[in-house]
Amino acid sequence: MADQRVAVVTGASRGIGRVIATSLAAAGQAVVVGYAGDEAAATEVVDEITTAGGQAVTAQADVADPDAVAALFDTAAQTFGGVDVVVNSAGRLYLSPIAELDLDSLDALHRTNIRGTFVVAREAARRVRRGGAVVMLSTSVVGLQFPGYGAYAASKGAVEGMTLILAREMRGRDITVNTVAPGPTATELFLEGKDEATVERLAKQPPLERLGTPADIAAVVAFLAGPGGRWVNGQIIRANGGII
Repeated sequence: MADQRVAVVTGASRGIGRVIATSLAAAGQAVVVGYAGDEAAATEVVDEITTAGGQAVTAQADVADPDAVAALFDTAAQTFGGVDVVVNSAGRLYLSPIAELDLDSLDALHRTNIRGTFVVAREAARRVRRGGAVVMLSTSVVGLQFPGYGAYAASKGAVEGMTLILAREMRGRDITVNTVAPGPTATELFLEGKDEATVERLAKQPPLERLGTPADIAAVVAFLAGPGGRWVNGQIIRANGGII
């Protein structure tokens, strides 16, 4: 279809990114399922989308590698004709008190979460078609400021800091740029290493008294990437059930 929108989703092989990819496909977008290393999981996402009648392909890329990211966008252009929506869901989590921070781990975290976001955003700024949308992922921990999350929150604070700037730099192209900042969300990454009491305590903090789900976050992203979200621009959307 000539008017079909095409989405590139990084970090789409699992967790929130996977559900974002399937949600955009369900909304009628062709999807490039970007993944860092787990080809089998990415292929499962494509199979899920195509079985449901959608269109999708996999594409491997380290988001911090500009050549790999350019190739990711090339795949979208060669397979589906261009790029209209970019969702950068790729990210790395590293928890440590600041006093005990391992600087090599800090560098690895920031390479993915900061450099990777800028690399994807740069390619998006160059190649997203008129009327498109760019959606980045942050975390509500930037505001909640839980102990142990210093390195992670700092990296995502950088993402939030560039959001309105990039939106303003897109002036005249009818392209929106927003960031979604999930609160505690029931993914494997989030639940790993947490005991039942900790999970229960976090689930009770929002007024809605539950953890978020990947589908909750994907619905917000799909709104921003679709026709209903065209007047939302340069914003940080804290999708967290009202947790403070």
